[in-house]
Amino acid sequence: MGIAIANPVLSTWLVSFALLIALIVSAKKENEAEAFSPRLTQELKGLAILAIIFSHIGYFLASDHQFLFPLSIMAGVGVNIFLFLSGFGLTASALARERTSREFYLRHLPKLFAPLWIALALFLALDFFVLHISYDWQYIMRSFLGFFPSADLYTDIDSPLWYFTLAFFYYLLFPIIFIKKKPWLSAFLIYAIVESARLLSGHALDAVARLYSLHMLAFPLGMLFAWTLSAPSPVLSLITRLRKMARTARHALTATLLIPVCYFAYFSGVGGTVMQEQSISILVVALLVLIFIIKQTRFGILYLFGIYSYEIYLLHWPILYRYDALYKNLPAWLATILYLIAFLGIAYAMRSALHLMADTRSR
Repeated sequence: MGIAIANPVLSTWLVSFALLIALIVSAKKENEAEAFSPRLTQELKGLAILAIIFSHIGYFLASDHQFLFPLSIMAGVGVNIFLFLSGFGLTASALARERTSREFYLRHLPKLFAPLWIALALFLALDFFVLHISYDWQYIMRSFLGFFPSADLYTDIDSPLWYFTLAFFYYLLFPIIFIKKKPWLSAFLIYAIVESARLLSGHALDAVARLYSLHMLAFPLGMLFAWTLSAPSPVLSLITRLRKMARTARHALTATLLIPVCYFAYFSGVGGTVMQEQSISILVVALLVLIFIIKQTRFGILYLFGIYSYEIYLLHWPILYRYDALYKNLPAWLATILYLIAFLGIAYAMRSALHLMADTRSR
């Protein structure tokens, strides 16, 4: 049973207005010389996590899907942005410096698993002591190992974690498969191996097979994009020319690119074939990446959400669905804003706790 939303359209306008104010207040002139800087990727992550949160609220928490529409229509794009940026970041880092497989795993796997384990421990304890929900030991152990073969929003401990298994598999493969002299071949091999593993999994991944099919292409494409930016290429030349355009021309191009983004975000192919939905989603991701590359303004609010996007992703749905106190007692627009603030606060606390534990161990 969804949360009843009074005046969903008005509430959506108020949330949108608050976001617009946050964007304007946090906006600063962009001075980055790098074509695809770490700050820019964090802003894209911020956009992605907001898109996912709004979608989960608008389509799976609220009983009226008018609430947060059209902010709620890009969850699939958000997931693809995360995977695209993961592929890009790992490849760009691997091209810049040499690391052994052991060094790679020691660097990246703790960053994946430590927040996951904290989130799982938190929700297992809350579910048991507050809601009197328990899970069998096989399910618990499988979850702590990072294997989530189902994505039921209402029965799984944290259904968005289906994404973790796919991302974890990419991270396991990357240092083994990556060929520094042939990143393009590495991207092809990783896609081929993940697709083969999905096909050979039998019925083990039936519950998430479509989700995997819709999002497997984004990570290898991120790898290819990093490769094109690592050396002189037509893509890099085009980006350089676009970034050097006059301000008026850049604004005009951004406005023009927003038209297909809005069109394909709405006519997203959801409910159609996997190829259709995946292709449209990847197209929207590509257009958004291009918009962010040529924009002349940095948005602090997106950067902030991007910094803590992973922790927020791990935490947001169980809090919204099983532990909601705000939508039941406050106007929907105010509850949404307070939840966004709360997610940032909880994510910051989780990150701080992990840093404190790491500092304690290093002494």
